[in-house]
Amino acid sequence: MAKKPGLWANIHAKRKRIKAGSGEKMRKPGSEGAPSTKALKDSQTSKKEKYIASMKKKKKKKNYA
Repeated sequence: MAKKPGLWANIHAKRKRIKAGSGEKMRKPGSEGAPSTKALKDSQTSKKEKYIASMKKKKKKKNYA
């Protein structure tokens, strides 16, 4: 099964359609159906950044007695 292009790709495609004169409008942040701030931030991070962030969360402090 092919991977979907994702949120960021959809945003760019819509911007391109709007620029071409489709009559569509971007939704205002916080309006119904608009992507959340977290969804936008997640879609903009690279796979490497996500991997590094997940590894930092998994890393535990060692207690030396």
